[in-house]
Amino acid sequence: MEKVPRSIYEHLSQGVGGLKPENPKPSDQIFQKVNNVIIASNQLAARAALNQAQAEGLNTLLLTSYLQGEARQAGRFVAALARQVVKDGQPIPRPACIVLGGETTVKLVGTGKGGRNQELALGSVGDMSGLPEIALVSLATDGGDGPTDAAGAVVTGETLARAQQTHLSTHDFLARNDAYHFFQYLDDLLITGPTNTNVNDLVFLFAF
Repeated sequence: MEKVPRSIYEHLSQGVGGLKPENPKPSDQIFQKVNNVIIASNQLAARAALNQAQAEGLNTLLLTSYLQGEARQAGRFVAALARQVVKDGQPIPRPACIVLGGETTVKLVGTGKGGRNQELALGSVGDMSGLPEIALVSLATDGGDGPTDAAGAVVTGETLARAQQTHLSTHDFLARNDAYHFFQYLDDLLITGPTNTNVNDLVFLFAF
């Protein structure tokens, strides 16, 4: 009670007591002339990216626009997809651009710095290791991933070897939820600045 302004408390109390009208329902006349138009979505952004990839001569596939779950595990899933492309040319052959959209989550267990896209990328590093001419790009469409100035990060088949040369352990950085500094050391952060558009995240898997 002490932390709530008196005016708000009184308004809510009157609502509970039936002295203030309930929130308007879908059948209320106020909504009869209301139209809602979706002008941007994750799927629209993903398809725009596919169109550009096709213009660049790549084979394309929108795998999903509902990617979710723990970010680091999603990274391993995308890395497994990369291995399938390398081994069998599936689900599409090189040169390829596979797009996944959605929004993952991060279980914070450390005090590091990062966001879900950077953690997804870091989670993929071990399984991507050694894959030829493969790149994973994970980014937030608003240009800011978590509480950072990065939109996301880039991983290739050489990322793990480069990290080991500078004594960076993916396990240690994941344990601290510190993907930002891992990719900062490697100069593999995506720094785009704000885009002023937020339609969740996009993950690109390129096989050249």
